[in-house]
Amino acid sequence: MLRGVLGKAFRLAGYTIQYGCIAHCAFEYVGGVVMCSGPSMEPTIQNSDIVFAESLSRHFHAIQRGDIVIAKSPSDPKSNICKRVIGLEGDKILTTSPKDMFQSRSYVPTGHVWLEGDNLENSTDSRYYGPIPYGLIRGRIFFKIWPFSDFGFLRDSPNGHRFSDD
Repeated sequence: MLRGVLGKAFRLAGYTIQYGCIAHCAFEYVGGVVMCSGPSMEPTIQNSDIVFAESLSRHFHAIQRGDIVIAKSPSDPKSNICKRVIGLEGDKILTTSPKDMFQSRSYVPTGHVWLEGDNLENSTDSRYYGPIPYGLIRGRIFFKIWPFSDFGFLRDSPNGHRFSDD
């Protein structure tokens, strides 16, 4: 009897470990469902919207200008941020500081990206903490799941006019 109970317990533990490993790999390398909070991505993503974030793009370095990404916050590594990629390595970005109205150009160094929220007046982003390392990106958001009235692919940035070509 004890042998039967121990056998079932070990089998259950084995299955739990197997499924835990599968779930970890799926969330780490394929993607997952994320709830975004805060006003920085309005009007594209509202507070408490639920989106799908895929992780394959970051592993294959396929993040492009205009993509919305989930990244580790450079100022608080325990939290994630949801921002739009404005610049890739080597780009010159036309920026306005959150503190003043003067425009300046910022250079994105190798291995970094420039992230900004769509709601520029209410976003703590690369204008505040500078370009972030590519390694902090956790995934690319491309599909809104909730609310159902906005179900579908995400739209382009309302601030795309700020790219600098020179």
